[in-house]
Amino acid sequence: MILPFFLLLVDSVSNLITIFTTYYLFLMKKIYFIILLSVFTLGTKASVSGTVNGDGSGSIKITRFYPNPASSFINFEFKNISEPCSIQIYNFLGKKVYTQVITGNKITIPLDNLYRGLYIYQLKDAFGNTEESGKFQIVR
Repeated sequence: MILPFFLLLVDSVSNLITIFTTYYLFLMKKIYFIILLSVFTLGTKASVSGTVNGDGSGSIKITRFYPNPASSFINFEFKNISEPCSIQIYNFLGKKVYTQVITGNKITIPLDNLYRGLYIYQLKDAFGNTEESGKFQIVR
């Protein structure tokens, strides 16, 4: 009489451990995603100004970028480009997927070789300092 009850108890404990482990892994994936999302999105804005050479003599700024969400291309328009700077695009995992030197007031970046998802852009001055960053989405 005790043996079947013990087997039932062991089976129930085993099921509880399986359920707990599954739920724990589910929660850990959610927590990891939230942390990853917050790391990539903290402090990013669509328009933030900065200095080109550190002494405040020039200010570069992305006045607008469009369309967002994008499908095949994205345009960036700039203000106060006095020295060569660059724009870099990173995928959501942090891998740099595109770099272009900016010399004019507008550039168009083709998105044909990029997958759908969220991307981070960084506007860097001639010294490699990040002057502005933000995010955009690619949809197909």
